[in-house]
Amino acid sequence: MQGKAPMPDGQVADAPADNWVDRYAPEATRPYLRLSRADRPIGTWLLLIPCWWGLALGMLSDQSPRWEDAWIALGCGLGAWLMRGAGCTWNDITDRDFDAQVARTRSRPIPSGQVSVRGAVIWMGAQSLLAFCILLTFNRMAISLGVLSLLLVTIYPFAKRFTWWPQVFLGLAFNWGALLAWTAHTGRVELPAALLYLAGICWTLFYDTIYAHQDTEDDALIGVKSTARLFGDRTSHWLKYFLVATVALMAASVVDAAVPDASLIALILALTGPWAMGWHMAWQLRGFDPSDDKRMLHLFRLNRDTGLIPLIFFCAALLA
Repeated sequence: MQGKAPMPDGQVADAPADNWVDRYAPEATRPYLRLSRADRPIGTWLLLIPCWWGLALGMLSDQSPRWEDAWIALGCGLGAWLMRGAGCTWNDITDRDFDAQVARTRSRPIPSGQVSVRGAVIWMGAQSLLAFCILLTFNRMAISLGVLSLLLVTIYPFAKRFTWWPQVFLGLAFNWGALLAWTAHTGRVELPAALLYLAGICWTLFYDTIYAHQDTEDDALIGVKSTARLFGDRTSHWLKYFLVATVALMAASVVDAAVPDASLIALILALTGPWAMGWHMAWQLRGFDPSDDKRMLHLFRLNRDTGLIPLIFFCAALLA
């Protein structure tokens, strides 16, 4: 497991070379921002996008967009940034021994010695407290859902120790915002939100299995489980199943949300979202090569655009 030497100036190995943290952030703050993955914003996008899906479909469902929805959208953005940071900090605290043994992760702030465990715990608490303050501005049901999500965040780092499907636990946590944002708008949890949540979980299985293929060799040596290791040479077949499930469940969510109050044009526009998303996922599959780590990271990062595609059509449907 001989890996690369630590990156110069504390940079994390899989962070973009020109990221804003390493270029512009004050030096004293950089280890903590790296701990929150602020130098790798893709995770914040993947946490935020399901929130915006849920909000958009909630507005489409009851045909009553309100000015406070703008705050829900912004609050979800701020909350996603903070909770992704807190979750990643917790993940790195629990995985610090594993991370020190994997070439791609040994340059992270805790195993590389940039941040102590005590400092990381304090930083995690500060981020969580700020996110909770934002959550308190939503309705009671949304607040309850937000608090409940902490259980999933707490469990996720340990999933790869006891199941071959840790990506399911990541999906459960990362797509919770679809339920929360829908509820923040409507005041209740309904079937379209649940279907959208399931669609997001299938999407997470798609992109995080791709991501996990970067670490299969190291994971095998240290005993960490993943769907990438479980599927092996059949990964591309499983990715097709996740693609189909994502599109089908999202389409079902759209239909249930839009019928009967939305117009036919709005329904068609909204249904174009999952269809176009599916084509983007299929395009990714054409470039799938598990032996090329850089290619896997590139495909993983493309999923920001994958998730934004249906959102564009959902917003267009609101204007129809």
